[in-house]
Amino acid sequence: MADARLLVLGLLLVESLYYIFARLLLPLLPPAAGAMYMTALGTLEIAALMRGRIEWAALRRHRWLFLSLGLLVGVNTNMGFAAMRYVDPGTASLLSVTSILFGVGLGVVWLGERLSRLEGVGAAVAIAGVVGISVQPGAFLRWGSTIVVASTFLYALHSALVKRYGADIPFGEFMLFRMAAVATVLMALAAIQGQIVWPTASAWGWLAIAGTVNVVISRGLFYLALRRFEMSLLTIILTLTPVVTWLWSMALFGGRPGRQEMLSGAATLLGVLIVTSSRAGFLSPRPLARRQR
Repeated sequence: MADARLLVLGLLLVESLYYIFARLLLPLLPPAAGAMYMTALGTLEIAALMRGRIEWAALRRHRWLFLSLGLLVGVNTNMGFAAMRYVDPGTASLLSVTSILFGVGLGVVWLGERLSRLEGVGAAVAIAGVVGISVQPGAFLRWGSTIVVASTFLYALHSALVKRYGADIPFGEFMLFRMAAVATVLMALAAIQGQIVWPTASAWGWLAIAGTVNVVISRGLFYLALRRFEMSLLTIILTLTPVVTWLWSMALFGGRPGRQEMLSGAATLLGVLIVTSSRAGFLSPRPLARRQR
């Protein structure tokens, strides 16, 4: 895409649909089955797009990385689809931005990065917002919030592994082997949970759309945007995703966020924006990337 604005709008659109498709599939299939079939179909589409030009040596060299990514993202996806039984897509998308905070925390603990005072304040504000959402009345909402936040940590850990060990893997092979590993783990989880069922014709149609949008287009646009924008700026852009997801959710499933949820959601987004803007150097000088040894 020549126009960066179209790229941003397209990315926001497809990213906002992740939990929407998970919710749409819920009446058609058990959560584990929906996640498994969606990912498997997306993987087959990626393989078809590669037209047999696959470098299998990348799988042999990085088999432990792909195994780790498959486990982390597979469990993350399984939990995210299961959470749709308890929370609406807008709330789930909002809670999922905590992956940014987890990513910052992993950078501090694992990569030796330093956190500025302003970033600490932003993280505290965001965490307060997440707590405000999670402690609302209703055991279902609290349980669903816990599932989403826990699954988000797994995805943040996956991102840290990719950042540290996956930079030299060709893009096509990385996408294919990563998604194949995820689909394998999702199949195992669906079997363990006793949720493998054969979809109806209408369910296959929705699964094909979800696999194309959530797996192929979404990840393709994300990595294209990653090459066009700085990671910090891209993170700030994606902070708007929950707002778009909430609009989709209200239009398709009805309901509106309550006052506490809106205030807590605003606090979460504000805190995340403070952290990401500061790390991008928009609010304060960047801290040293690594401690001196």
